[in-house]
Amino acid sequence: MNAPMSTPRICHAEHMPGTVAQDAHVPVLIVGGGACGLTAALMLHDAGVDCAVLERDATPLGSSALSSGFIPAPGTQAQRAAGIDDSPERFAADISAKAKGRAAPHLVQAYAQAIGPALDALQARHGLQWQVLDGFLYPGHSVRRMHATPEKTGVGLMGRLANAVTAVDIPLITEATVRELWVNAQQRVIGVGYGRPDGTLEHLACDALILACNGFGGNPAMVRELLPEMRDALFAGHTGNDGSAIAWGQALGARLADLGGYQGHGSWAIPQGALISWALMMEGGIQVNALGERFHDETQGYSEASVHVLAQPGGVAWNVFDAPILALARSFPDFVDAEAAGAVKHCDSVQALAALIGCEESKLIATLASTTSASGQNEDNRRVFARPLQAPFCAVKVTGALFHTQGGLDIDAQCRVLGQTGQPFPNLLAAGGAARGVSGDAVWGYLSGNGLLSAVAGGYIAANTAARLNRQKV
Repeated sequence: MNAPMSTPRICHAEHMPGTVAQDAHVPVLIVGGGACGLTAALMLHDAGVDCAVLERDATPLGSSALSSGFIPAPGTQAQRAAGIDDSPERFAADISAKAKGRAAPHLVQAYAQAIGPALDALQARHGLQWQVLDGFLYPGHSVRRMHATPEKTGVGLMGRLANAVTAVDIPLITEATVRELWVNAQQRVIGVGYGRPDGTLEHLACDALILACNGFGGNPAMVRELLPEMRDALFAGHTGNDGSAIAWGQALGARLADLGGYQGHGSWAIPQGALISWALMMEGGIQVNALGERFHDETQGYSEASVHVLAQPGGVAWNVFDAPILALARSFPDFVDAEAAGAVKHCDSVQALAALIGCEESKLIATLASTTSASGQNEDNRRVFARPLQAPFCAVKVTGALFHTQGGLDIDAQCRVLGQTGQPFPNLLAAGGAARGVSGDAVWGYLSGNGLLSAVAGGYIAANTAARLNRQKV
């Protein structure tokens, strides 16, 4: 497997270098300052365990900031306040159904149980305010359970998490790229070495390490090897997803799992490079190709839509919707920004829409007519909608994109990294992009929000495990 250039080297020793001062030690060290790492840091603080976060970028953003910022969770205070009846069991069933039973059962159960308490803890103890998105269901969810901060963006979510970390004085060391991992003879991590912008290498000892860093979507060689269907797709994720966590684990003899799982998206506006919310599709919007044909059932999910879109002529499609759906779209700040950038084209007739797409008018008329049916589905067994799309129309030119991978280090229900025999490493934990998720091993297994679910629930669980290890050490 192709390793990234920045893969940290493994240093075997019983003690850190003699140049490390006695106070250069922290009970729990977290690599990665995305939603996973910052959630873990906040939960460790609440447990009374000192920790520090190492973040390679100047500002903690990562893949989380590039997402919609929507987190699925059952049984939260916000969900109950909205009168929504939900449970971890129902959520777990939805996750498993979307992955056709191929998601890791132990993680499905663990994350479905942990995510509600995690969001409630972030609200009660750190001021993050959650609202449950109303008016539509994301693909695969049986009830409304998508939670968002008031900004309804990934940047807004990360800003609030970072502010919470700052408010409680958790050390967050930015522009710190881990170069060395120090391990003793018992396979216990004893610390790391990290590079600074001026080229110096600093060391920090720890009693436990949480990898909350990255997947491999930004490593073209690994994508070609492990996700060949996405080899030509745009990568819309964070450049830090270079696969170093996987390569690091391999060097230690860790087991890998679900490397064929990933989140794609079939609604990446071009040339603007902006995410267009799939809520438009769920409310009656459709995708057509350059011939004016509807080519898949959009309500199955935006992740697998990426593959369908890339298979069309030129690897592009058009999102087509109308005024009522436009009104919904404008409730999402990301869409407003995309519209301001010129991504949304307005057409006052089918003729104008066909001219924009470059297809035959008769073909497009037939496609639009097929979106409604008394039987509830059309002749191609694609879902149809009760209300036909009507002029004036809106259209956005899109392609399929790779957002982040869902496979990685194999972990147990406590987020402990597992070796080749299935035994956990003594004090090495992983979650979020560094670890396997709950989407199975294929693109269609991704349930909307699985990425942030793994990040926040995984960070919450990893923190609890690290706190327990800290108590046992004492």
